[in-house]
Amino acid sequence: MSSKRFILLFVATLFVVPMILAGMLAGQAKAQQVNLYAAGSLRAALGDVAKAFEAATGNQVATEFGPSGLLRQRIEQGEAAHVFASANMEHPQNLVGQGQKGPVALFTRNNLCALAQPGLTVTTATLLDVMLDPAVRVGTSTPKADPSGDYAFELFGKAEQLKPGSTTTLTAKALQLTGGPDSPKAPEGRNLYAWVMAEQQADVFLTYCTNAVLARKELPELQNVSIGPELSVGADYGLLVLDGAPQEAWRLALFILSPEGQQILGDYGFVVGGLPAKP
Repeated sequence: MSSKRFILLFVATLFVVPMILAGMLAGQAKAQQVNLYAAGSLRAALGDVAKAFEAATGNQVATEFGPSGLLRQRIEQGEAAHVFASANMEHPQNLVGQGQKGPVALFTRNNLCALAQPGLTVTTATLLDVMLDPAVRVGTSTPKADPSGDYAFELFGKAEQLKPGSTTTLTAKALQLTGGPDSPKAPEGRNLYAWVMAEQQADVFLTYCTNAVLARKELPELQNVSIGPELSVGADYGLLVLDGAPQEAWRLALFILSPEGQQILGDYGFVVGGLPAKP
């Protein structure tokens, strides 16, 4: 190689290599969009978590909320979800069983409560008797499509130990009003469970305690009835980062598990375990 060609190559390297490196670094620093698919009961809480994550990282979070079972089906059909936050462990574990690498992390818990119409006489102690009353309409979400419905039917199973025949009676009379593929949607801006009760579709509705709290913010006259330990059903929520997701999806998952994310979930009434013992 001639000295002239060598000098030209050296000069070009001085200019081109830094430009390539700068482009690579800019690409790495570029904000990414993370697609979060999450259970409908997480809409308010994870909506705030997503905003906090965006503010902290500069990344964008596109959210899809709905019944976990239906979201799982959409993921199976090829929709580009990056992080899946389910209202049970089963749906994300099913995806792992189909080839997703996982792992599935438990990130929060919830419990069932009973929303009741204002004029209904009901307490924790009398809830089962009230639900068994032929004149009382009991609403649930849709099993298989929405874990909330599965948990309600699990409660019906536990009732058998207290009053024989309860499971058959409650299963037969339960109105599956929400969470299914063809379930009516609440009007824009309305809480689904407040709307269902305002429309007098049920006298008692079994849903997550966090949903009951949000419903009463819109319709304060509703009763939020806690469920006694003999009937209590807890919900374990599972978190999965899907294969092929961008790196920032893992960062979002860790943010949900972090003290900041856990604190937001706790503020909405979820049961969390990821908070430090000392502030």
